[in-house]
Amino acid sequence: MDVFDEFTSRIENPSNRERMEEVLRWVAVQFPNLGTKIAWNQPMFTDHDTFIIGFSVAKQHMSVAPERAAIARFSDEIVRVGYDHTDQLFRMKWNLPVDYDLLGRIIAFNIEDKADCTTFWRK
Repeated sequence: MDVFDEFTSRIENPSNRERMEEVLRWVAVQFPNLGTKIAWNQPMFTDHDTFIIGFSVAKQHMSVAPERAAIARFSDEIVRVGYDHTDQLFRMKWNLPVDYDLLGRIIAFNIEDKADCTTFWRK
């Protein structure tokens, strides 16, 4: 997880930094076969060099970007747990709990759905 240290060290709010570190650690532990990298100034997890999920930080929330197909698949659940979303990402407000079950299912969906993908992003 050292690859994310520089990114997380720039998060000014200590509790937000801890939350981001916790989420990144959780993903790494739950999905140990995923690669890690920083691209477009955000931590990302990849599988066979294809994008699986990325994270970014804003003042009020952590953004989670699993691509459009995953947002479409899990839209109702994302809203039901209290997060809002666009067609490319969803936002977890810092004061809301992380729904790790939902996050894990989104990641697992992307791994399975992109198993034969030969590009970084879905076409």
